[in-house]
Amino acid sequence: MTVETATKAPTWDLDSLFPGATDSKEFEDFRKNINTDLKTLTNELEKLPPQLDDSNRQQWLDYILKIQDLTARVFDAESFAHCLVTQNVKDEKAHQIVGEIDVYVAAFKRLLVQVEAFAKNQPDDKWNELLDNDALKEGSFFLNELREIARKKMPPEFESLAAELAVNGYHAWNRLYDKMYGELGVDFSENGKTEVLSLGQLANKMTSADRDIRKQAFEKLEAAWETRSTEASMALNFQAGFRLTLYEKRNWNSVVFEPLLESRISEATLNAMWSAVAKAEPKIQRYIEAKKKLTGINNFRWYDQAAPVGASDRKYSFDEASGFIVDKLAGFNQDQADFTRMALDKRWVEAEYRAGKAGGAFCTSLSTKKESRVLMTFEGTFDNLLTLAHELGHAYHQQVVCELPVFAQVYPMTLAETASIFNEMLVADAALMQATERDEKLMLLDQKLQNAYTLFCNINARFIFDKTFYEERKNGLVSRARLDEIMVDSQKKSFMGTLADDGYHKLFWASKLHFFLTDTPFYNFPYTFGFLFASGVYNRAKTEGKAFAPKYRDLLADTGKMTSEDVARKHMNVDLTKEDFWTEAVNRVMSDVEEFEKLVG
Repeated sequence: MTVETATKAPTWDLDSLFPGATDSKEFEDFRKNINTDLKTLTNELEKLPPQLDDSNRQQWLDYILKIQDLTARVFDAESFAHCLVTQNVKDEKAHQIVGEIDVYVAAFKRLLVQVEAFAKNQPDDKWNELLDNDALKEGSFFLNELREIARKKMPPEFESLAAELAVNGYHAWNRLYDKMYGELGVDFSENGKTEVLSLGQLANKMTSADRDIRKQAFEKLEAAWETRSTEASMALNFQAGFRLTLYEKRNWNSVVFEPLLESRISEATLNAMWSAVAKAEPKIQRYIEAKKKLTGINNFRWYDQAAPVGASDRKYSFDEASGFIVDKLAGFNQDQADFTRMALDKRWVEAEYRAGKAGGAFCTSLSTKKESRVLMTFEGTFDNLLTLAHELGHAYHQQVVCELPVFAQVYPMTLAETASIFNEMLVADAALMQATERDEKLMLLDQKLQNAYTLFCNINARFIFDKTFYEERKNGLVSRARLDEIMVDSQKKSFMGTLADDGYHKLFWASKLHFFLTDTPFYNFPYTFGFLFASGVYNRAKTEGKAFAPKYRDLLADTGKMTSEDVARKHMNVDLTKEDFWTEAVNRVMSDVEEFEKLVG
């Protein structure tokens, strides 16, 4: 299949959400109503009695339900604007809309700070009586969490000020980085032809079977970011400085306190997970040694991580890839298969291969519309097929919770990866089971092991970098040269001796947009958590077959109602603070090494 065929992958339908894209009158009105309601609810709050009692409980109930409705609309405005920007990163009006919504988000956060202040000041008995109402019961975990976090924050007036300042400070650095990322393009030469590629297109070249192509892609990537490294260094330093100042004022002494809070896990769970991952080192090394033997690579470098092996020249049309996913899902859960087919038929997926799109892939949801949208760049590889399965898993997860109150839909990143990675594992195993040729088996086993390699090594490098960088940033600005050093040191610690001495990616801190996300600190370890947790869930599904499907749906439905540890305890009967579960999961995903070695010979 040629690249021309791959370009026939679909564009998404945004008009069914808000017709007219950036010129949508309906979306403009949607944003105006948010702004109006923000002002109305701010005024209403000032008139509400500050202390809960029997006489005003209904007033407060009605008000909190209005806040919940506003929460859904603010989230949806952000989601749709994100779709507009990422489908065309050069759309100036879309960027203006994002900036407009940033102002509303800041106002909403200021309002939420006042709600938090009210919540934390109420006696436990009165607060519990309020939450005992049927209208709030399912969202009670979110509201109790909001109350507890408020007790760990600054006084409300300072939190409100911080939220307002963040619009033109903290979050602005993220917006600047997004614009830099979107505008970067490189001249890329292949088959005697030179064309300008976006960074998203360039990333696909890293999976080429031709090492010279991968090397060129890597060198072009580093060269592109070399031209923006000073600006990227400033953005990273100043947004980190903003965050650290907040931590200091809140008396949050640990740089991982906030990410643990947002992930709804304890530090004991995080440590148990990384400890189990470290024990994978012997098998990781065996996998890479076998891959080096198969590919004839002596010095394994960064750009060799995704080097394909086996039947690497196989290409899928988008219809083939999506049909394969739906078919394999039907073997486990017909409900999920039907949903996935519907999402594809209704063009919820933007997969066209073209310049001007944002790099990477994501799924975003609009709860008021009860719909999701997926963005990726489809070029016909099996890796693209897995990405499509992954993002459609996110969409299914959201569909499971879409009928719940919005406060019960807010699940942490640690659990947000459950359905997506479950889909990946299901599809990868199905492809492996029906493979008959040695080369195809090699390719599929490599895809599975490469995924583990990324989650255990690449993601750990990001975590080590973040933790080290934030500790050093406490003492002042961290130079661009030092950022390079921290990144290389992090990779040396995390890649378990598999990369050559000259094989590191020093500018990974600049090229990876996850480091610059201001909405989610430490956007790294939840991926590894989700991978291993999903592995445990998937193993149950393999053991129990279709009988597990309703249990799986129940598990996903609870992800916004309790901590990650409680979800595991209730639905899996495991203790995530203990290393046993994680070690078992690590061993399970690394069990393919022996078969891979046999096929390599």
